[in-house]
Amino acid sequence: MKFVLIGAGQRGMIYARYAWEKGHEIIAVAEKDPEKRLTASRLFSIPPARCYETGEELLSAPRMGDAAIIATMDRDHYREAVPAMEKGYHLLLEKPISPLPEEVLAIEQAAERTGRHVTVCHVLRYSPFFQAIHRAVAEGTIGRVITIQHNENIGNFHMAHSFVRGNWRRSDLSSSLIMQKSCHDMDLLVWLTGSRCESVASFGDLTYFKPENAPEGAAERCCECGLRDSCRFSAYRCYLPVAGNWPAAVLTEDQSEAGLQEAIRNGPYGRCVFHCDNDVCDHQVTILRFENGITATFNLSGFTNRMTRTMKIMGEDGEIRASEADNLIEVTRFAGNGVEQSESTVIRPETAFTGHSGGDGGIVEDFLAMLEGRCGASATEIHESVESHMMACAAEQARLRGEVVRLADFRRALEGAGK
Repeated sequence: MKFVLIGAGQRGMIYARYAWEKGHEIIAVAEKDPEKRLTASRLFSIPPARCYETGEELLSAPRMGDAAIIATMDRDHYREAVPAMEKGYHLLLEKPISPLPEEVLAIEQAAERTGRHVTVCHVLRYSPFFQAIHRAVAEGTIGRVITIQHNENIGNFHMAHSFVRGNWRRSDLSSSLIMQKSCHDMDLLVWLTGSRCESVASFGDLTYFKPENAPEGAAERCCECGLRDSCRFSAYRCYLPVAGNWPAAVLTEDQSEAGLQEAIRNGPYGRCVFHCDNDVCDHQVTILRFENGITATFNLSGFTNRMTRTMKIMGEDGEIRASEADNLIEVTRFAGNGVEQSESTVIRPETAFTGHSGGDGGIVEDFLAMLEGRCGASATEIHESVESHMMACAAEQARLRGEVVRLADFRRALEGAGK
């Protein structure tokens, strides 16, 4: 099977490499960064004639393959996804589908119109960890689910890297924090509750990563700062010790100390985290009610030590506690009183060897199975994934306006605006 790759950054290369290792061909690439474009062309043996700077250039050429992997910036997805489907490509589309709800719906409509399959990269559904949680819920081990507490612990260094210095620091350039980071989590909640969302309220702000919180004497850039050896956000402390790995690998293709030093001196990741142009939230709390009566709270925070998701699912007959980083799920059946021994089961899902607890490899395998006719549709087909995006957009509206948003009203307003 032949693929074209639009966006050869970290995510795009993960998906493309997995398909390539499975024996499929990456026949063309579009990537604006010349170093990343060259890396992809060398790895996948793509001739210069099929290396493009933009997705638009690639898609103006005759169709070259069966499917396109689109992993560009959030706001590029719409203008690449629709022409790709019209050209005849099935899509493996990085999340979010688009930061704009009207574009999300337009991409879904284009999939229906063209008959193309669009698999959205909600990779967490494919990880053994979250599949084990879903299985425990579906099998009724704790009875009917009543409420869920879900936490997305971003990690303070991840927050600083991706959402203060990085590509997703500004909502006008990418999307809101809850859309970019947590449409994954909205999708998990839809999956675990088995229901669409009825209403949402949300509160959050950019509180810490602002100029007024900079240490005394902090410079605009780490290379000019007298605190470069002591500040925990110093680019030299964040990136040099992890050369060759994420997040240092994002800075430059040259992962030597000299290459990283140059990127810190002149690139965006060498800026002081208190003197960037970021505007997305660094913390957000969201309350959701689903149509089947289940309620949920979702806490998204950059103020955690670990990068992980934790969850507590409370049912009629028991509860499930889960920690993704520990690969640990504990299912407890309620006891009859305070001294009686409760019945508990510990689940440790199989160890995963690809990113996102095995989800990265799982979603590509699912996409390949769908294209090869081994399954009818992928688990995160666009028609399934739109709901999570509507929830994230509604949550951001609720945060900005200080109101409870009913999803039915939110959708009606979109449909009315589109007429």
